[in-house]
Amino acid sequence: PPTLLISAIGIVPDVRQAVTMDLKGAGNLLYVIGTTRDEMGGSHYGLVLGQDWGRPPALCPDGPEILRRLHRAIMAGLIRACHDCSEGGIGVAAAEMCIGGRLGLEIRLGNVPRSPDVQRADIILFSESNSRFLVEVAPEHAEQVEAHFAGVPFACVGRVSAEPTLKIWGPDGAVVVELPVHELVKAWQDQSYERPRPFTA
Repeated sequence: PPTLLISAIGIVPDVRQAVTMDLKGAGNLLYVIGTTRDEMGGSHYGLVLGQDWGRPPALCPDGPEILRRLHRAIMAGLIRACHDCSEGGIGVAAAEMCIGGRLGLEIRLGNVPRSPDVQRADIILFSESNSRFLVEVAPEHAEQVEAHFAGVPFACVGRVSAEPTLKIWGPDGAVVVELPVHELVKAWQDQSYERPRPFTA
């Protein structure tokens, strides 16, 4: 259905402090900020499957505080890469970070902050709940970053790998996605590319 889109443009005082989404270095940690809920209504995942179910994302009460803390962490130089989890959720955001940096990611969905009713791997991966981000953090900044985000939904879910593969474990410990980054790049660049079916849960 038609949707109102409001865009905001701001001034970046020092472009050297801008943080991009591409992964920066093997061995860095990956964190999720924000809570994943069972909010699949209107999701891109539902569109791909040809079905629509559940409720659409609601406003997140933690949103303003999450944004304030994230901004302060970026200004302090603690965040190497950052990507919002919007269309396609955590799964698409992670893939895009791999594509941008040509590095791999290892992610454990069991660590993702989520509401108690969210147990399925596909919902954790593709829910489009608001006010969520994936952030890459150097190991030497991990303790400071974890203290900075104390009190808001925040957890380490994985690590950047030199092996260019996106590998994701579900809440039960089983591998649900394992794709080389070059396959992600092909799927992104070539609309006629016959996509593999990586999701097994």
